[in-house]
Amino acid sequence: MKILVAVKRVVDFNVRIQVKADGSGVASDGVKMSMNPFDEIAVEEALRLKEAGKAEEVIAITIGPKASQEQLRTALAMGADRAIHVETDEDIQPLTAARILNAIIDKEEPKIVMLGKQAIDDDNNQTAQMLAALANWPQATFASQLEVDGDVANVTREVDAGLETIAVDLPAVISADLRLNEPRYVKLPDIMKAKRKPIDTFTLADLGVEAAASVKVLKTSAPATRQAGIKVETVDELVVALKERGLF
Repeated sequence: MKILVAVKRVVDFNVRIQVKADGSGVASDGVKMSMNPFDEIAVEEALRLKEAGKAEEVIAITIGPKASQEQLRTALAMGADRAIHVETDEDIQPLTAARILNAIIDKEEPKIVMLGKQAIDDDNNQTAQMLAALANWPQATFASQLEVDGDVANVTREVDAGLETIAVDLPAVISADLRLNEPRYVKLPDIMKAKRKPIDTFTLADLGVEAAASVKVLKTSAPATRQAGIKVETVDELVVALKERGLF
């Protein structure tokens, strides 16, 4: 069984985000970039399935500029067997990403496609659902626990009311939530080995996909500055402060 895992290059979650002066987006020049944290969790879970004898091969895939190979090398260092890079400098939106992944599904025929539930740069939380619709596969989103038994995946999902467990037939699309696992620490020897692992490169034209944007971002702005908090010594002072602000 093959597992295809999609990873995305994003601004590192430890970086303080700065908006461009013209409001056209987030400044990324000279900024540390990393693998999307939810995608890293998806890679880890795929590797655990392979180590448990549930899969034979883990393939990492990313869509983006040439620099995105850095994140593929991270996935390879974690233990992925090989990688696919769909190289493009276009701004790829969720529907286009889903179409690209669907084209790769036709080539690789995996049993499971895993993604992070969302990317921390746009927070769209759409690609997994769109991919499942295009591939006509069952989906299990927001997975916090995953068990594969033959051709069935039992997935515990985080929902508003708590947790629910569903069974989906494979092949299926599964998106990883934060509590699914804790990704492994990558050691230096693994990083060196990853440099020798193959990366297959495709263009959008190779896959017959156009980067058609369905959403236009009009403006990006930083959140409003929050007022500094205050400390109070007693409950009475807290009540007075809340009353002064019309909150009590």
